[in-house]
Amino acid sequence: MANLVDSIAAESGGKIVLLVADGLGGLPHPETGLTELETARTPNLDALAGEAACGLHVPIAPGITPGSGPAHMALFGYDPVRYEIGRGVLEALGIGFDLRLGDVAIRVNFATVDKEGRITDRRAGRISTAKCEELTARLDQIQMPLVEVFVRPVREHRAVIVLRGAGLAGGLRDTDPQATGVPPLPVEITDGAQERTADLLNAFLGAAGELLKDEPEANAITMRGIAALEEIPSVGERFKIKAAALAGYPMYRGVAGLVGMDVLSMVETADEVEEGLRAAYRDYDFIFVHFKKTDSTGEDGSFDAKVAATEEFDEVAARVRGVNPDVLLVTGDHSTPSMMATHSWHSVPVLVRAANARVDEVATFGESACLRGSLGTVRAIDLMPLMLAHAGRLKKFGA
Repeated sequence: MANLVDSIAAESGGKIVLLVADGLGGLPHPETGLTELETARTPNLDALAGEAACGLHVPIAPGITPGSGPAHMALFGYDPVRYEIGRGVLEALGIGFDLRLGDVAIRVNFATVDKEGRITDRRAGRISTAKCEELTARLDQIQMPLVEVFVRPVREHRAVIVLRGAGLAGGLRDTDPQATGVPPLPVEITDGAQERTADLLNAFLGAAGELLKDEPEANAITMRGIAALEEIPSVGERFKIKAAALAGYPMYRGVAGLVGMDVLSMVETADEVEEGLRAAYRDYDFIFVHFKKTDSTGEDGSFDAKVAATEEFDEVAARVRGVNPDVLLVTGDHSTPSMMATHSWHSVPVLVRAANARVDEVATFGESACLRGSLGTVRAIDLMPLMLAHAGRLKKFGA
């Protein structure tokens, strides 16, 4: 399917905006039977739903819980299994690090462990970015034999480690057990070519533990997404579009840059989104706009906070609607139900607003309503061809 879409992509057509509320989908509250999205006051999203074709998408495949990286790769039209990009690579690219082919990048979480070495907080109380900068500068002094080591801050409790040298490999297992009350895991290999990299990273973990042991909160680190940088084709090459990204968090800026989008100003508020979108709209065929809070509040397990974040996203949607793009697709990359406090496999609401959309009877933007929409339930990877088709950017297939 991907090769088919690439082969019939047209060089002209309408302009597309992809508006993504991270972790948008949720689960019903036991007292009301409504999800966070269905509970929130969302007059602008509801108005868009009434003008659009609605449905649900499955981020990867039924029952598969996605990370944010593969979920966004699917939204951008890439097979997330074929192009499995490690979180470390995305974080490094997202902060503008000069990552080179063969480098191994690792996403780091500062964490809190007790006297027995068991994790009590996987995010170290979401320490400030200033504290993260202080701690990464300390860890950046660690040296490893025959490789260069770079440690850089990302945001709050997140950081990046990059190893540069010969004979390195990605694909090692994470050290974050994704749970509290247990110790971090060691770096473990999945094949023999990774042994040297595992030895280096386990030695780094030991050195980091010594440097952080007296910290009240961020007294340990965990590693995720241990990955080497590889080349992939750009959205411009594949879909004949000039694409840009407006996002605040480094990881999402990284995945957009990885597929060849121009990464523009950092945006988080509705005012910043509108200003950035209006400035970019004339020069780009495709603009990806990312909103984070719906995910982070879901991960924190706060139903009310996610409802509030969803209402904030509704104002962002209003500003994007005001720009009146030829094609507007609104969705999430995955579900993050606050009742689970983590990503989940559940399908995600989606709407497509365009002059040639098959508008249905859905009048509110929510999980149950979108289940009845004209789009049905599709795969996330199919949303890119749907956007291109609605924009008149796909030629007819065959005679």
